Parts: sequence; structure tokens; C-alpha cells
Amino acid sequence: MMEAQKILLLLFCLNLVSSLVIAGAPPTCAANLDSKCADSDEWKGEFFPGIPKIKYEGPSSKNHLAFKWYNPEEVILGKKMKDWMRFSVAFWHTFRGTGSDPFGVPTKSWPWEDGTNSMAMAKRRMRANFEFIDKLGVDFWCFHDRDIAPDGETLKEANANLDEVVALAKELQGTKVRPLWGTAQLFSHPRYMHGAATSSEVAVYAYAAAQVKKAMEVTHYLGGENYVFWGGREGYQSLLNTDMGREIDHMANFFESAAAYKKKIGFKGNLLIEPKPQEPTKHQYDWDAATAANFLRKYGLINDFKLNIECNHATLSGHSCHHDIETARLNGLLGNIDANTGDPQVGWDTDQFLTDIGEATSIMLSVIKNGGLAPGGFNFDAKLRRESTDVEDLFIAHIVGMDTVARGLRTAAKLIEDGSLPELVRKRYQSFDSEIGQKIEAGKADFEMLEKKAMEWGEPKVPSAKQELAEMIFQSAI
Repeated sequence: MMEAQKILLLLFCLNLVSSLVIAGAPPTCAANLDSKCADSDEWKGEFFPGIPKIKYEGPSSKNHLAFKWYNPEEVILGKKMKDWMRFSVAFWHTFRGTGSDPFGVPTKSWPWEDGTNSMAMAKRRMRANFEFIDKLGVDFWCFHDRDIAPDGETLKEANANLDEVVALAKELQGTKVRPLWGTAQLFSHPRYMHGAATSSEVAVYAYAAAQVKKAMEVTHYLGGENYVFWGGREGYQSLLNTDMGREIDHMANFFESAAAYKKKIGFKGNLLIEPKPQEPTKHQYDWDAATAANFLRKYGLINDFKLNIECNHATLSGHSCHHDIETARLNGLLGNIDANTGDPQVGWDTDQFLTDIGEATSIMLSVIKNGGLAPGGFNFDAKLRRESTDVEDLFIAHIVGMDTVARGLRTAAKLIEDGSLPELVRKRYQSFDSEIGQKIEAGKADFEMLEKKAMEWGEPKVPSAKQELAEMIFQSAI
């Protein structure tokens, strides 16, 4: 009997010591609803247990939780890779994506979700966001106001909710991490069914302005480097009941007010307009990159705004992503890139992670010519596929997206350093290096002068464009 009591006492002591050790250590239980430590807003346990910090291991690595091509500190063409990229995590797809689509209900509910859109849930998501960012090893995140904080019965209540969540975000992000950009969600609420800045109702226009004002303020407070306008509902269903000219004028007035308020609060980042293609919802007013540039020029906003180019939007507009990025660059308007892609067999905005090395290389050729994107960067406005439901998949998707863009940078740098492709382009236009060619490019050659030269030269001899050779050089580098 005495021996049994000694054993029980020993086990009690061991259990007590173990409990004290555990109590003194940071909590490491999983963030799920069965865990008591998930009940409090102050809980600081792991949301992604078993997921290490993602490291660079090189192309030969077989570890699916490691970078093969993205080495943040490696210098390429005089700049660290992380400074070329400035990668950002999109809060709405990463932490609010549910896998739902027009034909099906949500397929995902992460372990930390409780099925509500409460303030406690908003704070828990924010903690998950910054753990994810830390383990992925990026310095930026992006958000919509209504994605990070619940709406309210009134605008005042919605603003108070946003302030409370933003205060936590400020604490969690510390001094290293900050928003690449913020924005106001002006499309899902029924009040915006006719648009926001282009709504036919003045009260809706005023509400949208107030919502943008607040979103700009919190983006500035968090140290955000840009602010984006995405016109998801800015458009029309029928011109029979629409005054298009008046609506576009209203949108220009809205942007003008935003530019004035940016200066008033001392926000130094870029204001970005995201070109939007036609969607099944309605005909859009912010069009493709070229039309958006013309809009800014027409309304005198060309010095106040740049463009946020989304690759999937470019392809839905009938262009390549490279085309819209180059169009923005040549207009001096390239501000940021939403690194995603679409399915060529599907006619809507599927927001897939970019995995095409050729497309990434083309994109990076333009980014290099632009000298980088700062204060913009690459935002992963991309979501997991409906069928991908493991928490681990969030990391795998971002890793492959980051590796794809990084490999594109490496390939683009190789093409530039090799010089064959730039030389092919130079030779194609070398006739304009002549005296008359320089006069044409300087705007000093009138039609009479050109007619005289045409008479003198006779029928032009037109050389080959060498497109197949250009494609061979490009493909050989990948």
C-alpha cells in the first residue's frame, strides 16, 4: 500500500512540474474551436502549427515548403530580389476566401473560423494574417476595409469597428511589416448596386466618399505605401436608362477629391486605379490600361494617379499581362502588379496564382525597364482553388507564386545580360538612328521633307522582323 502511494505521489509531482513548465512557455496549441486558448481575443498561440518559416533551399530542393528560386537577399542587377518583388499577401483571398463560386457553396472553413463575422473573429483572423506573413517571410499585406472588420448598422459603427481592428493590426505588424496598399470595399453591399462614384443616387456617392476617406486614413495610419481604387460596380447594365457622360464626370470628381484628401492628410504613397474588364455583372467604366490612362489624362489626373495592373484583368480585356504592364510603363503610370492569372478556357476572373515562367519573364522585363515598382510591388490577388482545402495549401500556393516571379526575374536578367534580344530590337529600328530618322523622332520632319526623301530613295527595302529568332532567344533563356 505504501509503495502504491509513493508511486502516486511521484506521478503527481511529475505532473505538477510538467504543468508549471508548460504554463511558463508560450502556448502552442492549434487555433481551433475545440481549443480553450482560442476563446480569447488575446490568444497568441500558433495558427499554423507544423509549418516552419519558409526558407530558400535552391532549385534542387524537394521540400514543398521551401523556396526554389526566390532568395530574398540575393542581388540581381544591382538590387536584392526582395526589393525587386516587394511581395504582398492579399487578406481577402487568403483569409476570407471560402471556395464558393457561382455554382457552389463554400468548401473551406479554416480551423480558427467560428462561422461568424464578429469582432472577436476579425481579431483572430488578423492574428492569423501576421503569423502567416511572418512564416512566409514577406514585408507587406493588402486589405479591403470590410474584409478586416465587420460592417455596422451605421457608418459611425462601421468606422468604430475598423478602428478597433486596425489598432490590433498596428500592434501586430510592428515596424517591419506594413500594407502595400489598402482600399475600401465599394461593391458587395446592396447600396452599391448602381455603383459607388457612378451611382445615380447622391446619398450613395456621399456614403462611398465617407468610406474611402476612412479607408485612406487607416491605410495612412498603418504606414501603407499606396491606396487602390477598384471599380467593381462602376458601370451600367443598359445605356437606355444611363447618362454615361454624367456618371464618368462624377467618377472623375470622386478621384479628384481623393487626390485632394491624400494631400491634406499627408499621405505620401501612390493612389492607384485598377483597370477592370467587362464582367458578367455589368459594363465597366475603368476599362483597360490604355483607356484608364486616357481617362486620367482627359480629366487632369495624370499626375495624381498610377495604375494597379491585374494580370487576370488584362487577359479578360483581350491583352497579355505584359501588354498592359508595358502600356502603363510607357505612360509613366506603372504603380503595382496584382500577380495572378486566369484560365484561358474559363471566361471570368478566376484569380489563380501565376505559375507560367514565360509570362513571369515577360512581366519582369518590363519591371526591370521601369527600375522596379517601389513604392508598389507584387500583390498576390489570387486564391486557392475550390478543391484545395488544407491550411498547408495557403503556403504552397504563395511559394509557387513567389518562385514563379523570382524565376521570371532571373530569366529576364539573363536575357538582358546576354544582350542578344536587346540587340535584335536595336537593329530592327536602326534606320531611325539616321539623320532623317532622328528628325522624325524629334518632330522636325514635315511631309514635304519626307516626300523628298521618298522620291530620292525609291521603293523601300523592308528587312525581316526576325520574330522566330526573338522567340528562340527568349525560350532558350527559360
